[in-house]
Amino acid sequence: MISRRNIRVKVMQLLYMIESADSPISFKNPVSQLQKHLDQTSDLFVYLVYFVTEVARYAETRSAFRAAKNLPSQEDLNVNIKIAGNQVLRQILESDTYKKAVDQYKPELKIDRELLKKVYLELTNCEKYLEYIKEQSRDLAKEKEILKLIFTALMLPNEDFIAHIEEHFSNWDDDAEMIDQLVLNYLHKPASYDLQQMIGSEKWDFAKSLLTTTIEKKEYTAELIKPKLKNWDAERIALLDMILMRMGVCELLYFETIPTKVTINEYIDLAKEYSTAQSGQFVNGILDNIHKEFMEKGQIHKVNFKSKS
Repeated sequence: MISRRNIRVKVMQLLYMIESADSPISFKNPVSQLQKHLDQTSDLFVYLVYFVTEVARYAETRSAFRAAKNLPSQEDLNVNIKIAGNQVLRQILESDTYKKAVDQYKPELKIDRELLKKVYLELTNCEKYLEYIKEQSRDLAKEKEILKLIFTALMLPNEDFIAHIEEHFSNWDDDAEMIDQLVLNYLHKPASYDLQQMIGSEKWDFAKSLLTTTIEKKEYTAELIKPKLKNWDAERIALLDMILMRMGVCELLYFETIPTKVTINEYIDLAKEYSTAQSGQFVNGILDNIHKEFMEKGQIHKVNFKSKS
């Protein structure tokens, strides 16, 4: 579920933390730290999905509450609970892998019930929701869209909700963009995902190897990069750019199943997204230069690979 790009980002962030730290001894076991960070990502993901499902299920809670009044009105007795029977919601709630994830991370201990109620009430005033509950039939595409609406239109733009997330998840700032896409992918097709395999063994091996190789080959890769800097002083290169270039060189030289084109494009994109406006072009020039040099020497060897980045 977590892609290789997501893994590169997590490795990049951890390397930046290690090399920026006043006391590197805090990171004496970087693989363990990486595992912890990936586990925090899984915890955050499960919580966000859980919150979406609880908003949808709140229709039944609200209906029962209003019906239990001493003198319930006709409106109290006829709260529309169509969303509580949402097909995609049922798929998620009945999934063994989701149940295990909830049991593992216990999102119910973090949830703010007042905030949950507010998000649900906002939902009931949405035009798209009102259109959804008017329809007697169930259309799978619309079932997915109403759950995505809860997430994208009511949770993410809500300052109180984001404050709530930041209070419980220190990794929100680092993971937000990646997690948003993972949640949307999951809501689109929940049956396709095993939440006990947020990162499978193959990708975990990639993550560990990328991290440890970049650390172990720090001096060697830096020495390969420095002659390509031309008029740039290596000491004045942005730390993040240097880390991305070292990671890229390691992939070019030591990860034989990853195509060189994929590696270079990935690190260009990461440099553009996480560093400066000029970083993409800069990283591209250095990695392309090193790639050509090693190809001419016959020192880059790639084997058959699956086309996954």
